[in-house]
Amino acid sequence: MSTMTIHEVRLSPARVARPAVRRAERPSTVRLTRRGRVTVLLLGLALALAGGIFLGAGSAATERPGAPDPTRGVQVGTGDTLWGIAADAAAATGEGDVRAMVDRIERLNALESGMVLAGQRLRVPTD
Repeated sequence: MSTMTIHEVRLSPARVARPAVRRAERPSTVRLTRRGRVTVLLLGLALALAGGIFLGAGSAATERPGAPDPTRGVQVGTGDTLWGIAADAAAATGEGDVRAMVDRIERLNALESGMVLAGQRLRVPTD
């Protein structure tokens, strides 16, 4: 059988835990209304836009004029493919890589894909 004993513990006043005293926080001196917050936001956006315009306004022009790539016009016929046109152009220029020629033709004509339509005019490099 077990027994349990209870002892009364008395703490001296120095050992009694006291609740922490919180100092009153100083209220903020700046209070913005909704209109003030919107104004600050719009002012920040305007400054960011002005900074972007100022930093992005530099000219990328050079003093020497550029020379365009020598090209010839080719009209796509029925059954023609971009690969076939690029293979003919690569053979005519002496360049053996047809894939590189396909990439050049796509860049010259701003093509998003390798699909061409009958009757379409393409610029093909001649060098």
